[in-house]
Amino acid sequence: MARTGNQKLKLLRLMDILLNRTDEQHPLSTQQLIDALAQYGIDAERKSIYSDLEELTFYGLDIIKCGGKKNQGYYVGARTFELAELKLLVDAISASKFISEKKTRELIRKLSQLTSSYDAAKLDRQVCVANRVKTVNEQVLYQIDAIHMALQNKKMISFQYMEWNASKRLMVRRDGALYKISPKTLLWDDENYYLVAWDPEAGICKHFRVDKMKNITVLDEDAKNPEIEIDPALYSKRMFGMFGGKLQDVTIRCPMNRIGILIDRFGKEINIRADGLDHCLVRTQIAVSNHFFGWLCGLGGEFEIVSPAEVAEEYKEHLLSLINKINGTKAGE
Repeated sequence: MARTGNQKLKLLRLMDILLNRTDEQHPLSTQQLIDALAQYGIDAERKSIYSDLEELTFYGLDIIKCGGKKNQGYYVGARTFELAELKLLVDAISASKFISEKKTRELIRKLSQLTSSYDAAKLDRQVCVANRVKTVNEQVLYQIDAIHMALQNKKMISFQYMEWNASKRLMVRRDGALYKISPKTLLWDDENYYLVAWDPEAGICKHFRVDKMKNITVLDEDAKNPEIEIDPALYSKRMFGMFGGKLQDVTIRCPMNRIGILIDRFGKEINIRADGLDHCLVRTQIAVSNHFFGWLCGLGGEFEIVSPAEVAEEYKEHLLSLINKINGTKAGE
């Protein structure tokens, strides 16, 4: 057989063909592999195909032989990611508000290259990206990378912070003045990425939506982090919608058959004790804010704040103020 310059690429092309064109439902015969290589201008014989398959198997590719002598075929079995795992990743990316629609489609396309073309089509049919609430910040992934660099090297960062106006445009806050903070951790909450950071000027921890940060610069200045340990999981549980508030031990009374709602929200670490036959008392740390009150209100009258008394009173005042506003609006009509 006359050898061509493409012979050097033969093994690589054969691996690409197996990865892209085969799976358990779509094996390729030896002749089909020869024909597929011919499309790249690569000549091959049956014996060389067998040898190449052995080499790729030794390399680590999970090549499965199936069928009998007359209908023998080959396909790639185990892959780096199973189809179910890729679907999970695609769903997570699609649902993530901090990833723009354009970047979402790019990432899904790249993930689709990790499976056969047949399974890639299943991923494409599964996803609907259009009309989802997505960030318009195309630089968010690079901003996250910059923040990780600052965290790793324990450096401060500066940036501008954006907010929406009535014209549906993102505008810089504080007339474009730079925020200068020390990053503490990144966390994902309510489908958004947040940076938790120490503000040396204010002397408190703050959090910022990463997709609303602009012109992030990693500074040469060492981070000014006080000895405050932040557990991202606990931080996310205690905050509601990432709205700040005073951290307090709060006890909530609810029906025993509704305890799952509080466990789902705060985790199994909450303190639970019975209060009669049908109710229980749940104590956990919560950043008390209007957002927390709104969440509790949405659960209905079966959930009530027992202690501390000042938080229970604050919740009552919050509800009364809403009622008064509604009544005031009606009275003025």
